[in-house]
Amino acid sequence: MTPESQGSVASARLAVLRLVVTGFRNHARTALALDARCVVLVGENGAGKTNILEAVSFLTPGRGLRGVRLSDVSTRDMSLGDDAPAEQPWGVAATMLTPEGTVDLGTGIGRTNDGDKRIVKVDGAAKPSSGVLGHYVRALWLTPHMDRLFMEGAGGRRRFLDRMVLGFDAGHSSRVTSYEKAMRERTRLLSEDNWDASWLSALEAQMAEHGIAIALARSHIIGQLAAAIAEHDGPSDTAFPKADVALASGFADGVDDTLNSAPSVDIEDAFAKRLASSRGRDAAAGRALEGPHRADMLVRHAPKNMDAQACSTGEQKALLIGLVLANARLHCASFGAPPLLLLDEVAAHLDARRRAALFDELERLGAQAWMTGTDASLFENLGDRAQLFNVAHGEITPHT
Repeated sequence: MTPESQGSVASARLAVLRLVVTGFRNHARTALALDARCVVLVGENGAGKTNILEAVSFLTPGRGLRGVRLSDVSTRDMSLGDDAPAEQPWGVAATMLTPEGTVDLGTGIGRTNDGDKRIVKVDGAAKPSSGVLGHYVRALWLTPHMDRLFMEGAGGRRRFLDRMVLGFDAGHSSRVTSYEKAMRERTRLLSEDNWDASWLSALEAQMAEHGIAIALARSHIIGQLAAAIAEHDGPSDTAFPKADVALASGFADGVDDTLNSAPSVDIEDAFAKRLASSRGRDAAAGRALEGPHRADMLVRHAPKNMDAQACSTGEQKALLIGLVLANARLHCASFGAPPLLLLDEVAAHLDARRRAALFDELERLGAQAWMTGTDASLFENLGDRAQLFNVAHGEITPHT
């Protein structure tokens, strides 16, 4: 297949051409035939719009845009309460347009004697894990609960940054998991009266190996993102102001300066020694006081030279959208095609100027963006650049 060119930043397309969702939250069975244009889902709150975006997000590795357990998305009879059993295993199937051609993907939950298991198929062939989906589909998402990203603790910003890293480094998530597991075990051992020094040293070596790799990956993406923001010169910059981004790595003074200059093995060794020397302090605190688990993504409104936390709600939303768009441009540069963009209620709190700028930027990117809203009039400026659907009670029909 010859990649399509739409005169956009990307030279090829990534899009869902057919989507079938079964047993997924309030969707017993939903089937959509699509083209590569943006997709707009309109309906009342609770109609099932976000559930479709979540279903699409399961076409990528991981636990979807809500980060839930596999069993949590299965359709249930909620009249029986929150603990109602799943009525059937859920499934998501899609025909994807990719830069290499079309591919049929399927994923869902399978019941085994050992419990629920994620099932993944590519062109009908079973695959051992969801990681293979990352070879075909990349997706970025923005949901309403992320609107407070700059107001709440560093944990949310770390997760936001780690999702960006994961889009370029498939091993990042497993390193974070391994680091956190070793850190928890170290904290448990430090709470005991008699420490096992050799076991602590082994755990600290694991924390150093994974922790420095995590910090380096985050630092690399922050640098790439900063460059993508600085290099961009487009009409959307007035609607979505440029951000200054930086990484506070979570290490003590001096370590940040060596992350990208000293050999990683030397930095790992130094961190392991610092962990060993801080055992008493960490034991008293009941946690590790230094490391990538304390990192933060620092964001400033560049034109105003103002911390994002001090900006207005509207400015924070604009900065957040700008970061997602910059990340999408990074994907274009790295993979030759933009990712899917899952933008839940993105237009609700944007004025007409910013909505128009967003739609124009999506067209320029050549991205298939999935957007939701309660009012179809919010998407009027899209015109025939999008395909609109009504969502009601878990059923989807073309918008007329």
